[in-house]
Amino acid sequence: MDINSKINLNENYKRTKIIATIGPSTNSYDAIYRLIKAGANGLRLNFSHGTHQEKEQQINWIREASKELKKPVSIIQDLQGPKIRLGDFNGVIELSKNQVVVLGINGDYLKDHVIPIQFDLTKKLKRGDRLFIFDGRVKGVVQSVKDKLIYLKIETGGQILSRKGINLPDTDLGSEIITSKDRADLVFGSIHDIDYVAQSFVQNVDNVRSLKKILTSLNSRAKVIVKFETKMATLNIPEIISEADGAMVARGDLAYEVLPEAVPKLQKDIVKEAIKQSKPVIIATQMLFSMTTSESPTRAEVSDIANAVYERVDCLMLSDETASGNHPIEAVKLMKRVILYTEKAIKNDFKEQTYEEEDVRAAISISVVKLASQIHAKAIVAETKSGATARNISSKRTFTPIIAVTNDMATANSLAIVYGVKSYLRPAEKYAATKLTNWLKLNNILNKGDLVVSASGKYPGVVGTTDTIKVRLIED
Repeated sequence: MDINSKINLNENYKRTKIIATIGPSTNSYDAIYRLIKAGANGLRLNFSHGTHQEKEQQINWIREASKELKKPVSIIQDLQGPKIRLGDFNGVIELSKNQVVVLGINGDYLKDHVIPIQFDLTKKLKRGDRLFIFDGRVKGVVQSVKDKLIYLKIETGGQILSRKGINLPDTDLGSEIITSKDRADLVFGSIHDIDYVAQSFVQNVDNVRSLKKILTSLNSRAKVIVKFETKMATLNIPEIISEADGAMVARGDLAYEVLPEAVPKLQKDIVKEAIKQSKPVIIATQMLFSMTTSESPTRAEVSDIANAVYERVDCLMLSDETASGNHPIEAVKLMKRVILYTEKAIKNDFKEQTYEEEDVRAAISISVVKLASQIHAKAIVAETKSGATARNISSKRTFTPIIAVTNDMATANSLAIVYGVKSYLRPAEKYAATKLTNWLKLNNILNKGDLVVSASGKYPGVVGTTDTIKVRLIED
């Protein structure tokens, strides 16, 4: 598969990546092609909606468009997880402050005034736990749990509707977050070219370990992105990120689990920790929500994007904007414009970070970054099998573009959402025959006169052997 195109190292080189969500508004080859062309580096498939047949078609379209545009693209499978919801009932239920209501797994509101829920929470909840309904519009505190019924005192009243979501900011669901639906979806993903699995409603590090065991049993190479959207997960940020392959700040549900004013601080904590551990980090939820209906963003949304770029996150994600919005392509284009403008604006006062050299791999990455900055290199070239070298260099957040060359298609695709990295596929049999930088010139990826710093190993194509730094001037 030819995914290699000539690199653009001028001011239009985008370091912060974009993930777009596929949905009814973009469920066609043409729309997916246009999303990628407009600037999307990753495409998210939301497994809370749609059939496996639809997802298979979307995956095929993504890979076809990726090949046609000669641009690697990451596919992210977003699991539904234990989405706890109200059950079915007719009409609207009005709940008032100080009212005590009853919830139960087999509730029948018309018959016994028990509000139905889809998941038995009686073994998880205890007196004093908060329970929020319908995106936090209705808030209550558990008074008692008995006879498989939950007695809830309403603190903030309002209307509730059938199947609306429930948030439990004080409750640890334990290991029961991978549902039977998730397992079926993981089997599907394991045979359909998925690059990342986004795990929903993670509570603790054991949840991540359980998912990785399932992926291993399915012989899946998909990497795990943890979605930070529960209060419990925010209590163990370093440990959870250490076990995962990436992190997502899912600000929607997170805002209902913690105080809304706590979300910006938590976002910064998660971003900082992910970068420290060389894991890609994604900011999600309502970045351009107004563009689901409007052709123009709000000033606050533009500032939100720019501030995330200042934080040097790997990716910004669009959800409803591209899944069900009226202007999906325009939203991607707008986000790309804001990213490029902000990156250009901060370039003048960009300062390389200081680092603690923890191991050989980190020391090599730091040396590469410092050397590239000192000699004003056109690019950093990372020869990588697993993608670790490129991710480690990326985590140093250099402004120098990073060219990752690999002989593994899955690695090339996974690196598509890593900060500052442009990945290329090089046939394994050609590694020994041609010097890496010569290959880049022969394939019109670099030009004569370009000065680059390369990181490679004695055994090209072998994981974990990067040990050599070179400075190259591209010549005829």
